[in-house]
Amino acid sequence: MARILAIDYGMKRTGIAVTDELQIIASGLTTVDTKELLAFLKDYISKEEVELILMGEPKQMDNTPSESEALIQPFLEKLKRQFPNIPLKRVDERFTSKMAFQTMLDSGLKKKQRQNKALVDEISATLILQSYLYSK
Repeated sequence: MARILAIDYGMKRTGIAVTDELQIIASGLTTVDTKELLAFLKDYISKEEVELILMGEPKQMDNTPSESEALIQPFLEKLKRQFPNIPLKRVDERFTSKMAFQTMLDSGLKKKQRQNKALVDEISATLILQSYLYSK
């Protein structure tokens, strides 16, 4: 089996999470500068087999697309062109940042560590991936 990769796309930073090869466990992989995201994904996918890419879908409470969706769409097009053989699915990402912060609190991270926005993005990507795995 191949891995599933999840992306929590942001204007500055993007969190990335992956499953193990059996697609049982979701783990945070890293956070990358969004400008370097495509290059990072090319490198990662050249080394690891990825069968599905999940992309967070930011929505408002009324289920309409969030403002950041306009920034995500051009990247999605590049992603589809770069990896035409890897399916791409969208996953509702409402509340993932709040849940990530709560996860950091629950795990006892100190205030300085909780202020690490890169860690929040990575945990958010993990939550996106986890919710997909639960729904499968």
